[in-house]
Amino acid sequence: MSKQKKGKNDIRRSGARIMASLVVLLGSLSYIMILAVLNGSLGFVTAMGVTVFGAVGVAKALGEPVALSYGLIVGLGVGCGVIRGFLRYIEQYSNHYIAFRLLAAFRDKIFGALRVLCPAKLESKQKGSIIAMITSDIETLEVFYAHTISPICTAVLVSTAVFLFVGLVSSWYLALVALAGFLFIGIVVPLISSGRLKESGVKYRAEFASFSAYFLDSIKGIKDIVLNNAGKEREEEVNRRSDILLGETKKMKHNITRAGSAIELTVSVFILAALAVGIVLVKNDRLTVGRMIIGMVTVFSSFGPVIAVGGLPGNLTQTFASGDRVLNLLAEKPAVEEVKNGKDFDYENLKVEDLSFSYDGQTEVLKDVKMHAEKGEIIGIVGESGCGKSTFLKLLMRFWERSGGEIDYDSIDIDRINTDSLLKNVTMVSQTTYLFEESIEDNLRIAKPDATQAEIEDACKKAAVHDFIMTLPDGYKTQVTVLGDNLSAGEKQRIGLARAFLRGSELILLDEPTSNVDSINEGIILKALKDQKNRKSIILVSHRESTMAIADRIYKVENGKMTEAV
Repeated sequence: MSKQKKGKNDIRRSGARIMASLVVLLGSLSYIMILAVLNGSLGFVTAMGVTVFGAVGVAKALGEPVALSYGLIVGLGVGCGVIRGFLRYIEQYSNHYIAFRLLAAFRDKIFGALRVLCPAKLESKQKGSIIAMITSDIETLEVFYAHTISPICTAVLVSTAVFLFVGLVSSWYLALVALAGFLFIGIVVPLISSGRLKESGVKYRAEFASFSAYFLDSIKGIKDIVLNNAGKEREEEVNRRSDILLGETKKMKHNITRAGSAIELTVSVFILAALAVGIVLVKNDRLTVGRMIIGMVTVFSSFGPVIAVGGLPGNLTQTFASGDRVLNLLAEKPAVEEVKNGKDFDYENLKVEDLSFSYDGQTEVLKDVKMHAEKGEIIGIVGESGCGKSTFLKLLMRFWERSGGEIDYDSIDIDRINTDSLLKNVTMVSQTTYLFEESIEDNLRIAKPDATQAEIEDACKKAAVHDFIMTLPDGYKTQVTVLGDNLSAGEKQRIGLARAFLRGSELILLDEPTSNVDSINEGIILKALKDQKNRKSIILVSHRESTMAIADRIYKVENGKMTEAV
């Protein structure tokens, strides 16, 4: 059976498509967004009402036949101001309620996607970039939901209402001038400025993600940087990348400022145009002074929503870049699909025939690999670093899709085995054991959350790490520091091995279990493995010949080919 590894599609979306996709994600929160839009529109109309009713009062004083009394006009103006505050509160509350609910939902979706895409995803993408996505990119999307969707809808509703009001109460000529201003400021100006801002926004997000990844690596590797006296060089590189990020930030801010100035200038032009039209209409007796004042005040006070829309491209360029990255991750297909309707098994043997694999579909990392393992055996795989040993173990866990050949557990093809059953029967201990900033006990319970204390201690005894843990001040409750720096490499390696024993899998894959330890710890680990020979099957990968001393059979890997040593 031959299979080709799925290629990764490079998805590039237009701004409109990104916005549409983000709106769709509102789901059941759409009704709250509608409430926010209605309150925003009514709120701005009531805010305009304060000045418009003032203009009505002036028009009445100038002799315009207005049915409302002065007292009622004042009362309506004051009432609009009070109502405006109440509606504004509801609008802001609704927008931010949606935003923060969606932030939580987005993070949940991203973690859910990563659970499906891992571990292959983390081998091909910097962790710092993913962290930047979970934090900065998601926060940027909050701006879209709280300060983009609602303002756009509000601008459309308010502009329509103003156009009709000015046309019916004052003059359709003034209404048309106002409409032209709304369309130009709300559509033409954003389109022009977005073209200029798009490139700078995308570059800024890319540089920000790159800087975050590099800075995270620097923090995580600070000990090695100090020990190798590489601090100055690392500092210079951090400063260089920081300067690049600062440069992109300045470019983006400069373009945003230019766009804002263009909007203010355009508003002034259309206000002057409306004023000129109003004067001409009054001069030609096409409009009374009172009605012109009402119309002009309404037009003057109505540009707020479209000004907000005109200023959106400055934020939208970043939103589009962030949204594109997040949507790409959510749309990305995993290297392998989870098997749910396949077969379960209880490990007895493993058979590999003519296995081949390539990451890019061109350069073969492994080719024509043949090997077999039986329950109760310790199988050794030896070879130089980079020869494909670790890749082979990952294929046995089905982290990647093989290019060709067979991987059979108990005569069942690996692609027909339920993923849960595979992970239950086969456990892999990687070269570097990662310990969380929690207690040693909590770190062990990752393998089996409901494990009893006796089971935990038994697993640690099998891994020859129990006695060490008991020498610690708080025993199994001892807190692991950041990156596990209060434990040696050998101690972390043995805790990783204890995790594997605690999980209870019948087949344990060990990737360079002694690569980071001295000869004493190597001996302790190998003895622990040998003691488990009758209980577990072990496939042991190492570039050290000494590690192979406990193996029943040994395979050697050279140039992607695996042969059994005689």
